[in-house]
Amino acid sequence: MVVKENVKRLIKKGFKYISIVLISISCLIALFFMLVYAGVFGKLPNKEQLQSISTNQASLVFSSDQVLIGKFFKKNSTNISWKDLPEHLKNALIATEDKRFFEHNGVDTQSYFRVFIKSILMQKSSGGGSTLTQQLVKNLYGREGYGILSMPVNKSKEIIIASRLETIYSKEELLVLYLNSVPFGENVYGIEAAANRYFNTSTNKLNIQQAAVLIGLLKATTNFNPRLHPKKSLERRNLVLRLMGKEGYLDKNEVVKLQKTPIDLKYENFEISAPAGYFVYEVKNKAQEILKTVETNTGKKYQLEQDGLKIYTTINMQVQQYVLTAIKSHLKKMQYQLDAELNSYQFKKRWYKNQQNKLNFNEDDLTEHIVELQDFDGASISKMSKLDSLWHYYKMLHSAVLITNPKNGAVISYVGGNNYRTLPFNLVQSHRQIASAFKPILYATALENGISPTTYLENEEKEYPELDNWKPQNFDHQSTPDQKVAFGYALANSMNLPTVDLYFKVGAHQLQQTTAKLGFPKIKSETPSVALGTLDVSLEEIVKAYGSFANNGQLNSLVLIEKITDKNGAILYENKQIPAIPVFSESTTHNITALLQKAINEGTGTKIRNQFGIVSDLAGKTGTAQNYSNAWFVAYTPNLVIGTWVGASTPDVHFYSGKGSGATLALPIAANVLKKIEGNNILKNKYLVPFQIPEDVYFNLEVESYQKKGVEGFFQRLFKFKRKKDSTKMRNNRN
Repeated sequence: MVVKENVKRLIKKGFKYISIVLISISCLIALFFMLVYAGVFGKLPNKEQLQSISTNQASLVFSSDQVLIGKFFKKNSTNISWKDLPEHLKNALIATEDKRFFEHNGVDTQSYFRVFIKSILMQKSSGGGSTLTQQLVKNLYGREGYGILSMPVNKSKEIIIASRLETIYSKEELLVLYLNSVPFGENVYGIEAAANRYFNTSTNKLNIQQAAVLIGLLKATTNFNPRLHPKKSLERRNLVLRLMGKEGYLDKNEVVKLQKTPIDLKYENFEISAPAGYFVYEVKNKAQEILKTVETNTGKKYQLEQDGLKIYTTINMQVQQYVLTAIKSHLKKMQYQLDAELNSYQFKKRWYKNQQNKLNFNEDDLTEHIVELQDFDGASISKMSKLDSLWHYYKMLHSAVLITNPKNGAVISYVGGNNYRTLPFNLVQSHRQIASAFKPILYATALENGISPTTYLENEEKEYPELDNWKPQNFDHQSTPDQKVAFGYALANSMNLPTVDLYFKVGAHQLQQTTAKLGFPKIKSETPSVALGTLDVSLEEIVKAYGSFANNGQLNSLVLIEKITDKNGAILYENKQIPAIPVFSESTTHNITALLQKAINEGTGTKIRNQFGIVSDLAGKTGTAQNYSNAWFVAYTPNLVIGTWVGASTPDVHFYSGKGSGATLALPIAANVLKKIEGNNILKNKYLVPFQIPEDVYFNLEVESYQKKGVEGFFQRLFKFKRKKDSTKMRNNRN
């Protein structure tokens, strides 16, 4: 009996002590919670602040054919509304992350009890106890460090703020806030950005399997990334589908069927692929200028990287893809041929020797390492030395292409180099020796200054002692001292000697006035070699100049942006056509265009007809710089100008043969693009329209070219000209 009494007393005493301990712990927890609530560990957001929650949104950049081509962001996020959320996406989220979401008030005590029993007492994994509302708080406000108290302080804050949010927002609004802010890895925030990144689609178009992949990703954004770990992602997706079945959102047969499907990943990352990267970069700079003007005019400031603006641009992504394909195909072929010539002429051997003779050369530069290389097929992993890697980029061919509408300056396609991510230097704006592509500028200046298109020019080799014995030659090293050549024939066939003669007839001052109007770099001397294209000009500048030929002498600035709206669609900016700058008379441009049509049909640009079979009206000119260091081709119609440049990063690297000419190295890129446009009736009818030039312009040029060949020859040519014009009319009528 005594023992029993002692046991009872001990139990009673133990229970008393346990009760005291539990009450003390409860009091301490309550006190701790009150301290957090009072803001001792940092001020909590009040009701007003919670009511004004807004998540940063990326600004979106769209092409003229409504393709998303870029984003500007601090956090890559695009907000959506409740109506954009498919039912199966909401079901997947609730089944996986918070099945009692519509029952609790921000805190799920059952989940906390489960975590306590399984995780703490039974030492088993049971998942987290945080509700979606608590996770939302963590996404919005993050977590701070408080030493050993970090977890309890942050959890307490999340409970308090979650409870407040539940009194302010409906369950639907909380789900939208959560899905707009939750991270999906790879610096992607929100379901819309994630749908675009992993499946190249929008949220409202996600199917059940895709939705399950993205919801499954939330548990561990790297471990379950479908690009990095497809097998783990598939297993996680199937678990989400199973949980959807368990909660009654899918029937058993549907779960089994969906689990058998593969993950159809359509990965889209502008930071890696960037098909319009160079253009989007220029759009960003222009948009920032526009927003500063908007702020000046309205007093309202917009942040490009967080206000969710929508920027509608002029670029046509269908044409852009034509350009990218043409560049890749042509440069890949020509690089192989350039490599062979560089080896044949011992250039590669000399380069390696020079590198090894440099003071900063290290023997480790010859040791092979694993490196990422960029070539025409994209990025690849290779094993090579630092010196091999340097050579790879040093001898690489590069290309830039710019296509515009000459009537308004709108950019249709813009490629500034081989890869924006790894080679971001913009070659559209880079200044290179323009070569013979400059000649039409001189010939147009001559016409503007009263020189007739029927003028005949000297074709005789001369040495100029006053210019360090400069002795220009024609490309074929031929001359006709006793016979002059026609103005138009000289331009169409890119003859140097008649062009120098024309330069002296025009005068340096007149030419400088023209180039100043066109916005070219200042010609610093009166050296006649400038007539042959020694001036360094950018692709952007020469395309604008040829655009003035296509636009009756009117020069337009480039237009990249048509419209900018805020996240709700209100228009902040809309492009208004800026008056063009008059550079040439309509008569001059008619004559130059007719002559440059001859260059395409009979002169240096004939490949575009003979090899590529393009039949549309075109005017254009090739350009080949000294030692084949730069290759150019510019062509135009009344509604389109296309300019191409090809070369290496340094003029030291070049072809040693005609393979480096403008007709062989640059023209084929433009030709392949034009061929694609010609095969697309919508684009063809929009851009490849015939010239509207008075017939007497063509007639006068025919007279000029053939009047010295005798009456019989002249009339034979005239009959041929008339027959050609009639067939052109018939072709245009058929089109």
